[in-house]
Amino acid sequence: MVEVHLYGKLRRFSDNQDPTRHSIVHIQAGEADTINDILRRIGIPRDEVGDNIFLNGRYSSFERKVKNGDRLGVFPDNMAMIIV
Repeated sequence: MVEVHLYGKLRRFSDNQDPTRHSIVHIQAGEADTINDILRRIGIPRDEVGDNIFLNGRYSSFERKVKNGDRLGVFPDNMAMIIV
């Protein structure tokens, strides 16, 4: 299973929308699945996802492959990372 952590307005795609708790979706990854495949299976429109996607703590693209046991953090298009 891939552990997908959803933030901001993307929380609505999980069972838990309480902002004081984690919004996590667990989904089985196929052998050749990418981040884009996982998001599509959850039902998250790509145009709602921002540029801030992290796979196992590393900044990632939609095309990066995922495997079971990975942790994915996904931020919406209206939440930008601030670099100081």
